[in-house]
Amino acid sequence: MLKARITGTGLYVPKKVLTNLDIEKMVDTSDEWIRERTGIRERRIAAEEEAASDLALMASNEALKSAGLKARKLDLIIVATVSGDMPLPSTACILQHRIGAKKAAAFDVNAACSGFIYALSTADAYIRAGIYRRVLVVGSEVLSRLTDWTDRSTCVLLGDGAGAVVLEATDGDRGILSVKLNADGSMWDLLHIPAGGSRMPATEKTVKEGLHYMKMRGNETFKVAVRTLEKLVLSTLKEHKLKPEDISLLIPHQANLRIISATAKRLGLGLEKVMINLDRYGNTSAASIPIALDEAVRSGRVREGDYIILEAFGGGLTWASALIKW
Repeated sequence: MLKARITGTGLYVPKKVLTNLDIEKMVDTSDEWIRERTGIRERRIAAEEEAASDLALMASNEALKSAGLKARKLDLIIVATVSGDMPLPSTACILQHRIGAKKAAAFDVNAACSGFIYALSTADAYIRAGIYRRVLVVGSEVLSRLTDWTDRSTCVLLGDGAGAVVLEATDGDRGILSVKLNADGSMWDLLHIPAGGSRMPATEKTVKEGLHYMKMRGNETFKVAVRTLEKLVLSTLKEHKLKPEDISLLIPHQANLRIISATAKRLGLGLEKVMINLDRYGNTSAASIPIALDEAVRSGRVREGDYIILEAFGGGLTWASALIKW
């Protein structure tokens, strides 16, 4: 049976660095408070002329180079984002044109912080079905444009960046072994952007009231995330008759160090088996897992034959995991 194997990874983050000390000058907070509550020290902020497709382009070029694949060979491009260039067309279509992938179909996926794994699952299904053989999956976010920089509960968390992977069909034993996707729309209001859609179109009033910015009920989201992610990972391992100690590396969505640490503790994993880079990038939503994956691969923390798990939790609410044999 065909599997989808990751043959290349790439990332791009903007040059501008926004530190906690910078944020101290913007809202009533402190570097110490941010580090203790979130684990974040700094984040990257896109330049005025940079949009989601610009970040995606740079990360995609790195992933294609890593895979030794030309863009014209791609069959499909999927971009996970909540901060695309514009509502129409998809950021994936803009990216398809810019990298010269003339044969590739292209579309976006919106599952917030779980978006990359949702997109990975879709690509995996196409490859397993024999429909496509080479797929580019990208997570790209410019969350700084959706951030209320006067709201200290959210502005300390968010950053911009993009990560990408190339998936190719293989009949070997390495590749994506399984993906689990979940959602509970009854908790949609824990993390959302009220205005800008068909329910609340943009008006002078919505702009003035800051309704186009991200809103989050952090404490409630934290509690649900820790419980949910533990069950998700254990279920994935049980399905494949694996134990937590069989996992070489856990690559979680980089939302909050307390969530990551609590989940790892519940699974009995030491932090040496967890990929963490949110101290440098903050929460980049759909981009966080592919950015972390690329850094893990390039630093030698992922080796051939390793079992790794990706897991994420985000707005929707949505949550997802992927088990990969590298």
